[in-house]
Amino acid sequence: MLQPGTVAPAFELKDHLGRTVKLADFKGQRVVLFFYPKADTPGCTKQACGFRDVTAEYRKKGVPTLGISLDTVAENKAFADKFKLDYALLCDVEHAVALAYMAIEHVKDKYAKRYTYVIGADGRIEQAIDTKDPAGQAAELLKGM
Repeated sequence: MLQPGTVAPAFELKDHLGRTVKLADFKGQRVVLFFYPKADTPGCTKQACGFRDVTAEYRKKGVPTLGISLDTVAENKAFADKFKLDYALLCDVEHAVALAYMAIEHVKDKYAKRYTYVIGADGRIEQAIDTKDPAGQAAELLKGM
């Protein structure tokens, strides 16, 4: 994993609605970026819905939430629609961002590791988390925001 204090790698990806999202869009804000292995699978659904359930609280604190997987726009759109996910799901189909954030070891990997990064307003990694509790992560992380 990237270590706290590391400058967060810049990225530009399409989200589940086909919009371009760049890390630079959030300059000066704290951001939660969570990688998940595969849209609409049990653990990923628990994790994504956990963030969905507290999205309003994150927004009140001015902290955007971004999910990211190796899935296509269509796969992530279906996932977002099915579970009413109201934050951006980013589609790293080229695997470059997951590689930069060490969520995969090789560009040919099929699934990202369940890593979560809190990126500070200064663009540096504040927290790097190897997620063990996908269902409870969002609420637990919110306590420290």
